[in-house]
Amino acid sequence: MIDRRTRIGEIPLRLIHGGSERGTILVYHGFGAESAAQTKELLSLAGAGFLAVGVDAVGHGARRFSDFEARFGGGEGRREDPFLEVVTRTAAEVPSLIDALIETEGASPDRIGIVGISMGGYIAYAAALSETRISAMTPVLASPEWPGSFAESPHRHLDRFPPIALLSQTAALDDNVPPEGARRFHERLEPRYASHPDRLRYLEFPNCRHFMPDAEWTRLWANVVHWHQRFLGNPPATPFPTNQEPQ
Repeated sequence: MIDRRTRIGEIPLRLIHGGSERGTILVYHGFGAESAAQTKELLSLAGAGFLAVGVDAVGHGARRFSDFEARFGGGEGRREDPFLEVVTRTAAEVPSLIDALIETEGASPDRIGIVGISMGGYIAYAAALSETRISAMTPVLASPEWPGSFAESPHRHLDRFPPIALLSQTAALDDNVPPEGARRFHERLEPRYASHPDRLRYLEFPNCRHFMPDAEWTRLWANVVHWHQRFLGNPPATPFPTNQEPQ
């Protein structure tokens, strides 16, 4: 397994090669973090045979804003406008990033997945609005409903999602990112996935908050890996593992 750091343009990346036969998966971290925070998750995807690509979001990690604390309000909580600016700017990089990974890393344009955790999940939802090569996506603890009248809020663009294989997972007691937005989004998407209902799944973990217990996080992440194996991998599609459902 090869683990290396590089840049594509201004985008800092961590590439872990487990073999790209099953596809390439972009992995986006949460607010205030960096790709290194998802080392365990990147390794698990690479171990499953994917090219796992950890991406430092705009203003984070190796390109962290010098005025990060002032920009986002310091200890007074996250300010939505600069937060969504980071989300949309990072999502806008996805098409050129995929182009470069196809050219330099041998990524298959037919087997592109995206995973996002918290803020990274917002980025994943947003990326679907402009990038049609995404075949599977698994936003985690995120919402496609953005505050106010934000025109590019993903929930306003339901037609952009089918036939992406979309698995969203939330926590029922999450105060940081309440689950209702993703739940409503999936309910509204169901008619659009009527011809391929197996490609749409919503799971909500009861009795869990934004920072989940290790056992539940392990269960959630197993769902992420299985989803991408199912829709990006070479083996025939297999049923969703019922033993990984929220308890």
